[in-house]
Amino acid sequence: MFVSFFPKPKLFFASALAWTAVAVLLWYGAGEALGAAVGLPPLPPDAEPVIGISVFWTAPYLWFYVYFAAFTLAFYLFWRLYAPHPWLNWSLLGSAFILFTIYFQVQIDVAVNAWYNPFYDLLQAALTKTRPVTLAEFFGEQWTFAGLALVGITTAVLVAFFVSHYVFRWRTAMNDYYMSHWPKLRLIEGASQRVQEDTMRFATTTEDLGTSFVQSVMTLIAFLPVLLALSVHVTELPLVGKIPYSLVLASLLWAAFGTVLLALVGIKLPGLEFKNQRVEAAYRKELVYGEDDPRRAQPPTVRGLFANVRRNYFRLYFHYAYFNVARYGYLQADVIFPTLLLGPTIVAGAITFGLWRQITNAFEQVRTSFQYLINSWTTVVELMSIYKRLRAFEAQIFDEPLPEIDQRWLAGRESPAE
Repeated sequence: MFVSFFPKPKLFFASALAWTAVAVLLWYGAGEALGAAVGLPPLPPDAEPVIGISVFWTAPYLWFYVYFAAFTLAFYLFWRLYAPHPWLNWSLLGSAFILFTIYFQVQIDVAVNAWYNPFYDLLQAALTKTRPVTLAEFFGEQWTFAGLALVGITTAVLVAFFVSHYVFRWRTAMNDYYMSHWPKLRLIEGASQRVQEDTMRFATTTEDLGTSFVQSVMTLIAFLPVLLALSVHVTELPLVGKIPYSLVLASLLWAAFGTVLLALVGIKLPGLEFKNQRVEAAYRKELVYGEDDPRRAQPPTVRGLFANVRRNYFRLYFHYAYFNVARYGYLQADVIFPTLLLGPTIVAGAITFGLWRQITNAFEQVRTSFQYLINSWTTVVELMSIYKRLRAFEAQIFDEPLPEIDQRWLAGRESPAE
């Protein structure tokens, strides 16, 4: 799954994490200030925030682009010399490009959040007649948002196009790798499906989960300081009163509660999804054999195989029923949670409309990032079941012990649908 696309996967991912940690620590230690040496200094602490699209070509942003490219190039050259790999350009440089675009999309969200304060304060002033607001001011703020939205849409479209190619390259690498070991792999139940379908699903799902996770981490890095700064405007929280860093602590505890809740109620789902793939594969395989051999796919055999499919799906429906009760109940409560937190502050009139919108958006970004596992749980379940199927391929290639269910299949002691 990984060795076909990445060079020495265990060492590669470990070194990537270590190199990323070095880059991040150096950036927050001295790297950010080093931009002044090349004429790209950070903004002064008392500088007014830059609102709108022009923020992306200010000196601090330009210096970060150079910094990211330098660290990526150094890492690429090391692996190009240490362990050349036919897919290194896509696996390393492609991954780095995806990471950078995730960062850029998060910064667009930060820029939009900064725009909320002046725009909604302007809206409040116009509605309450506290100061004159011209139509030019109003449309000027709309134009500022339109610029940010255009950059965001363009980036999203280009990234989606690139990611599609990235995923297919990964699938191609897995396909070529598995087909080079086909004489061994053909003995595994559902081998054709695992090569034709599971490789694509694994590449797509892994990329989706990976980018979502990285986006959650980057969103936390970008919005936690914003939420910490905005917490000073929150006078107190319901029930607990005044506490430091109130919004950050509340978002963390609420997300942790939801994560633990769904992990407990959904603990049976990965195994059921895995078994569901097996019974579907057994049913499909018998039908395929029946296309060429009139002795196969006889009604009694087909009825038995489909009965296994039916039994497993009904079991899945039952377990997903109570899982969805917990999941949707939590997500509906999640909608009103920020407003409940800000209730005492709103009633006290301690914040403006612009600050309220900025706080709720920043809180939502941080809370959603903490809720990564909640939002991705069903996808995680699917990936675990795909991984189990492809892991049997890995075991067969390297003559490792197969999973018990595959051992029984090869020994002929059990129908694959049982």
